[in-house]
Amino acid sequence: MFFRCYLVAPPKAMTTFPEEVLTRTKRGETEVRSLIDRGRYVRYNYLHPEMGQPMEGGKVKLVLLSDSGKAEEFFIIPTKSRRDLLIPAAEKGPRKIWDGTKPVDV
Repeated sequence: MFFRCYLVAPPKAMTTFPEEVLTRTKRGETEVRSLIDRGRYVRYNYLHPEMGQPMEGGKVKLVLLSDSGKAEEFFIIPTKSRRDLLIPAAEKGPRKIWDGTKPVDV
């Protein structure tokens, strides 16, 4: 019985990236900034319907709209430490928001 010897290919060399997309972590490790998607965003807050002033708490809704049509929604909650908390929110679908003069699509 004969055994064939196969050479194992060396691992592929790591891809090189342009210097302008590289960054360093606090630990000194190199990372590549890589695009996930791009698009536009909508940010809105909640007003008291009678007074027109922001509701207590000051939460803000952030809707990220990718060019592919996908939407991701988050609440931005202010904290006492002056750092905002970003919380994922369920997608609500199409809705209108007040632009100061009329209802507009998100």
